[in-house]
Amino acid sequence: MASGGGYGDPSQKIDYVFKVVLIGDSAVGKSQILARFARNEFSLDSKATIGVEFQTKTLVIQHKSVKAQIWDTAGQERYRAVTSAYYRGAVGAMLVYDITKHQTFDHIPRWLEELRGHADKNIVIILIGNKSDLENQRAVLTDDAKEFAQKEGLFFFETSALESTNVETAFLTVLTEIFNIMNKKSLAANENQENVNPASLAGKKIVIPGPAQEIPAKSNMCCRS
Repeated sequence: MASGGGYGDPSQKIDYVFKVVLIGDSAVGKSQILARFARNEFSLDSKATIGVEFQTKTLVIQHKSVKAQIWDTAGQERYRAVTSAYYRGAVGAMLVYDITKHQTFDHIPRWLEELRGHADKNIVIILIGNKSDLENQRAVLTDDAKEFAQKEGLFFFETSALESTNVETAFLTVLTEIFNIMNKKSLAANENQENVNPASLAGKKIVIPGPAQEIPAKSNMCCRS
């Protein structure tokens, strides 16, 4: 589990809501990865996703309550136009391929291009090689995927939804990175606000040009309503 990660009380106040999209070819196991993370379930009789579905899970990251809103997008070509609209507002994405089907890995650059064309430029992206339990049928070398991820600036994990390997770790890696980015933005915004807020001058001294004396800032400020 990622440092500072945990599961929260669903009734508690939510501090952040993060939208994460799962994308990749059909039948690579996106829905199974989501089911394993959100409900700790796996179904051998899983059917192809039609259109778009989503599930939520509430976590605690660094003492803050985070609701992960995870969108499972269909990989079939006929749904591509439908799913493109759902990239908007996403702060995280998981690009999933099947390690036993090289074609699904070959299509990752296309999915990545589409994602970057529709999503925020600062979106956190992780590359997922799913079905690592089928090592004897492997068609995509781990080193090839690592090299691609490094070149594109992506996180990378190999997972098994069947055996629950690295699924939770992958999600928490993405969510924790998003949290850290949002936290830095929030701190920066607060610092900027303090810099322009007259109240932040209270107790300090300001120098007025000319012969005037140095006057405490408090005595020269109007009363605040």
